[in-house]
Amino acid sequence: QVQIVESGGGLVQPGGSLRLSCQFSRIDWNSRTMAWYRQAPGAEREWVATIRSDLRSYYTASVSGRFTIYRDGARNMIRLHMNNLKPEDTAVYYCNTMDERARSGWGQGTQVTVSS
Repeated sequence: QVQIVESGGGLVQPGGSLRLSCQFSRIDWNSRTMAWYRQAPGAEREWVATIRSDLRSYYTASVSGRFTIYRDGARNMIRLHMNNLKPEDTAVYYCNTMDERARSGWGQGTQVTVSS
């Protein structure tokens, strides 16, 4: 069983920034491809960004150039730096491994609300 705790969400105005963190309990997850996902009200959960063990990163088109994913192996964490936030970024943000076979559930997520 892997424990996942996301944090750092909040209310921000359009154009603002937030820094999300995700702490996971398994050290071996530092060598796994990790990802951020988000789920807006009434929508399916969608993939946002991925970071591989070699630190290569990938982003969905709507956040490319605005979001940056990092990993902090010393702290069993990944982070998501979000700049120039837009109202359509409003969602609950989750992290997890990309390997569905290794998952044992989802964390509680962290709410991001972008509104003036």
